[in-house]
Amino acid sequence: MASEDQEDKTELPSEKRLREAREKGDSPRSRELANVAVLGCATLALAVSGPQLGAAAQGWLAGALQFEPALLGQPDRFPVHAARLLGGLVLPVLPLLAAALLGCFLAPAAMGSLRFSGQALKADLTRLNPLKGFARMYGRESFAELLRSLLRLLLIGGIAALVLRGGLDRFLAMPGQDLEVAVSSGIDAVFGVFYAVVGALAVLALIDVPYQRWAWRNRLKMTKQALRDEAKEAEGNPEIKARVRQVARQIANQRMMDAVPTADVIVTNPTHYAVALKYEAGKMRAPKVVAKGVDELALRIREIGEANRVMRVEAPPLARALYRQCKVDQEIPAQLYAAVAQVLTYLYQIRRWKPADGPMPQLVQVDVGAAGAPDAANDGGAA
Repeated sequence: MASEDQEDKTELPSEKRLREAREKGDSPRSRELANVAVLGCATLALAVSGPQLGAAAQGWLAGALQFEPALLGQPDRFPVHAARLLGGLVLPVLPLLAAALLGCFLAPAAMGSLRFSGQALKADLTRLNPLKGFARMYGRESFAELLRSLLRLLLIGGIAALVLRGGLDRFLAMPGQDLEVAVSSGIDAVFGVFYAVVGALAVLALIDVPYQRWAWRNRLKMTKQALRDEAKEAEGNPEIKARVRQVARQIANQRMMDAVPTADVIVTNPTHYAVALKYEAGKMRAPKVVAKGVDELALRIREIGEANRVMRVEAPPLARALYRQCKVDQEIPAQLYAAVAQVLTYLYQIRRWKPADGPMPQLVQVDVGAAGAPDAANDGGAA
């Protein structure tokens, strides 16, 4: 069943899946890179601090071999003496240990897996499943690890043997040399072996790092359905998004309806379109659209306007142009200034008119010019 599930996982993992895996402590790891980082840092530190370490070791050994007769009569001083000898041995080795510890952090950092994950510390009872344990022991990954171990052993052992064989004459000549010369020759030979082993491990790491990255991504592959579900979750459920848009439209429409009583005039065409305009001289650069609608929404705007005694003007070309070119809470465009000015002028005349002044003023034909040219796409969409 598990193999069938893995066969169904044909899609590369998404960034979300990779991020979640890293958060759980599941990151690509290369044992070969860790080995070369630790051994390489330790070898480099040993090469740099070798003379100081040798001198400290020589002094420590000389002090450790000195016999203090006073200790025979005071056995309680033995723990203090042993602690002092141990401290004198540890201190010179600290740089070497610090370099090895630094190598432990370099390998995960290079693999992008240097992070703390609290989820990895949580108890997981599924790890106690013996079936999964056998699968790990005799699975493909275990077989690959066995091959890497054999390759590591053969490569490192072969290179070390070649280096030692090349320096065989040096080793054979060491018994006849002075102590300092023999020690220096032996140290050079040991460093030669270290350098060769680090180089061999580096070759293995160059092969293992890409493989581990590929194996990690391959293990996290997803099915097509999982990818679709993740995309749906990221984008949101279409039904929920449609409901959100519906609620947003309702809120926006209600806000428009609340602004209709504050309008100065409602321009209609006369049935399909309705646009409410407001203008405050000295506060606005141009009249502003406070509400607009088509069909049922236009009817609602007209009803609220009539209930609040907002003047309505029938100017079909201007109503359509305002609906197409203007947004709610925005000023009208410059090309409609003249047409809207005609409507506002007529509005002010009506407000000042009295029966004693004679016949009621009449609105002349409102000319919107090129701004009122029909826009098939917008007009059709609005209808």
